[in-house]
Amino acid sequence: MIRRPVDSGDPDRLYTVTGGRTRSYERSFDLVTLIVKESGPAPGMQSEHIRILQLCARPVAVVELASLLDLPVGVVKILLCDLLDSGRITARHPQSSGRGARLPAPETLKRVLVGLQNL
Repeated sequence: MIRRPVDSGDPDRLYTVTGGRTRSYERSFDLVTLIVKESGPAPGMQSEHIRILQLCARPVAVVELASLLDLPVGVVKILLCDLLDSGRITARHPQSSGRGARLPAPETLKRVLVGLQNL
């Protein structure tokens, strides 16, 4: 997959992308919230919204979307609020499998962390 270069650090660009908004007031997304597309883009949609919909054909975590879009997580959350409000996506918060759910062993988590750092 070829990623187009984006200057995610340009404050003017980020201001434009979010319409001047600095946070998502009505909704909150966790970094691991899974986002799934419910419908396709509408004519005239912002390019970032369209790209999110393209990426969410399968469940994608908020933090992964931010990485793929090369945008700050806060900006992605604002864009996701727009899409959620329009019914184009659904957000699924990961849940444990019951009261007695066990977390992975610390050693497993350490191996995952080392693997991610090596990427």
